[in-house]
Amino acid sequence: MKQEKMDRIPVHADGAWLYDIVLADSFAGLQGELERLSVSQRKLCIVTDSQVAPLYLAQVEKILAGCCRKACHFIFPAGEENKNLDTVRELYEYLIVNKYDRKDCLVALGGGVVGDLTGFAAATYLRGIDFIQLPTTLLSQVDSGIGGKTGVDFDAYKNMVGAFHMPKLVYTNVSALKTLPGEQFSAGMGEVLKHGLIRDKEYFAWLVENRDQILAGEQKALWLLIQGSDLIKREVVELDPTEQNERATLNFGHTLGHAIEKLKNFSMLHGHCVAVGALAAMEISRRRGMISKADVEDYRKALADYGIRSTVSGLSADEVLAATKNDKKMEAGVIKFVLLNGVGNACIDRTVTTEEMREGLFVVMNEDGKGV
Repeated sequence: MKQEKMDRIPVHADGAWLYDIVLADSFAGLQGELERLSVSQRKLCIVTDSQVAPLYLAQVEKILAGCCRKACHFIFPAGEENKNLDTVRELYEYLIVNKYDRKDCLVALGGGVVGDLTGFAAATYLRGIDFIQLPTTLLSQVDSGIGGKTGVDFDAYKNMVGAFHMPKLVYTNVSALKTLPGEQFSAGMGEVLKHGLIRDKEYFAWLVENRDQILAGEQKALWLLIQGSDLIKREVVELDPTEQNERATLNFGHTLGHAIEKLKNFSMLHGHCVAVGALAAMEISRRRGMISKADVEDYRKALADYGIRSTVSGLSADEVLAATKNDKKMEAGVIKFVLLNGVGNACIDRTVTTEEMREGLFVVMNEDGKGV
């Protein structure tokens, strides 16, 4: 029998081990990982959505049933519009009816919406129970599934209600990307490219150079891509687990990206919005003399190579700028904006003006100049 390939990336905080990020070829090694967590006397509830459930729920539930006291599931309709307190309320009710206690555990099976919502429910149910991440999209495997930031949207405000709550395990089945729609993959690449821009110039160059292998879905290339992004995110999270300073650099592209995402009523995928916001932030950095025009164009070309549009339409710059005033990264009325002081070196800046943001938005405007 062929032994499954696995890599383990331990995550620490304040010198103490928190959990492992496990990369694997399939879900076959999941039972062994759960046994390491001593779940034999626990109930496990798989939380997933209507898109992921037909693909992986039966397989994962069978694995869990073999190593815990009881395994069951909660399915909610897929889509960002369902990442809200109403869905959380339904999940609370399900857990209460099925008598889940503080020793039991939630299992998030899906992408960023599933992971964020499950993590938030785990953080708040009975003042906090354990949860495990089984990310199935590129975005969740490289970004949202790692680091313990959980939350749901409130009305049209992105992740406005949330909590820091670290998972007990992140088990990444790299092969799950084979069932991922192309648009979802490109959205994940928006976060992947961001990691290179903010922390590792060589990694960004590798992503550019290995585009063909990555887009072809070559397992080795995907493995190295996920591993590279995970190592970057782990480094930042370990330095600043609750986003007091350094971790905020992971929000590169998010101030303007979240505003666009909200105004588009979440019709644009998160990673695509972040990519557009990052391009605008790079233009601000260029105008300040922190990066070159060539750096901006290299990033624009990388977006095109990975099928990510660098412009959006139907919104005015004034609308986007107004929406940034509700950004949760605001402190004392000032936005913690992330800029680049060279590719691979992000920095937090509290002096970016409204006019600078307007100038940054200009580079993501459609050719007709009527909207971003």
